[in-house]
Amino acid sequence: MNVALIDYGAGNLHSLAKALATGGTTVRIESSLQQALAADAVVLPGVGAFGPAAAQLQSGRAALQAAVGSGLPCLGICLGMQLLFESSEEGEGAGLALLGGHVRKLVAYRLPHMGWNEVDITDDALFAGVDSLTAYYANSYVAEPADPTEVIAWSTYGNERFAAAVRRDRVWGVQFHPEKSGAPGLRLLHNFLAQVRQ
Repeated sequence: MNVALIDYGAGNLHSLAKALATGGTTVRIESSLQQALAADAVVLPGVGAFGPAAAQLQSGRAALQAAVGSGLPCLGICLGMQLLFESSEEGEGAGLALLGGHVRKLVAYRLPHMGWNEVDITDDALFAGVDSLTAYYANSYVAEPADPTEVIAWSTYGNERFAAAVRRDRVWGVQFHPEKSGAPGLRLLHNFLAQVRQ
């Protein structure tokens, strides 16, 4: 199985690629979204700013939308999750619009939201075998899905409860970093790969 990890100038590619490259999975780092669509799944990594990342993805936006519409699995992590939506307060440019909704700044005393936080998970297949999850976050912005039923996990920071994970069909997004979240985070990535294989 081939997974394309999209390089749009964000960091953290190595640790995420290593976490994904298990059980016979081949991970290719791709700077071209068009070329990435030949893979069995696409992963949008975290770290970076919305505007520059969205600009780099624009040329492949329509092709990705069509591929996802035809069943290509996609996972967005941190910034990658935010790019799944239509727009962001963080920067100009259009998101991938694979999910309806927008990204806004967290209302909190201290930003960024950095460190470990509990995640209230649901019974989505992404969390199979995960009894409890404390995940690593590094974000100042959060997604507000147009359809609240697409939220499959929540976290709270300060007085704000926000979407920690979302899903529509075979598109998932997580606001935290599973590759930095210990064994439960790695299980989550393995669960995503298991869904890709199905």
